[in-house]
Amino acid sequence: MNTMIGTDVVVQIGLVVNDLDKTGRKFADFFGVECPPTCYSGEAEVVKGTYLGKPTNASCHMKFFETPHLQIELIEPDDTPSVWRDFLNEKGEGLHHIAFKVKSADEQIKNLEEKGYPLLQRGLYGDASGQFAYMDTQGDLKLILELLEDFPK
Repeated sequence: MNTMIGTDVVVQIGLVVNDLDKTGRKFADFFGVECPPTCYSGEAEVVKGTYLGKPTNASCHMKFFETPHLQIELIEPDDTPSVWRDFLNEKGEGLHHIAFKVKSADEQIKNLEEKGYPLLQRGLYGDASGQFAYMDTQGDLKLILELLEDFPK
């Protein structure tokens, strides 16, 4: 695999929205499924998030729609500065990121930063079973790239 991050399989697309329940109902109607439950990003003590290199308490609520090929994540951020809040404030609702599962997020963050794609935000999943990292690929790829790493159980 010759991609910068060792995979070309997109596992998720993420959209930032103003009203999670309203948009969630629209997606559920579109797919003809029950609306999934709302998930909370997690407590700051667990997530240990950073935004632009500094600790953050930013959080969001999410809904996840599973399709045969990828997951669609709807994200409603709180008002704390974050990659989600900035996107919503600057660009409005819409496609925020595409995500890839990687074996070592730390290694891929370093690799991408060396190629000129800085880390925007990172943290642990709300249950600490893995980590996420948003990389600023907007200049070249026109969207944010998210790295997802599940920790071994």
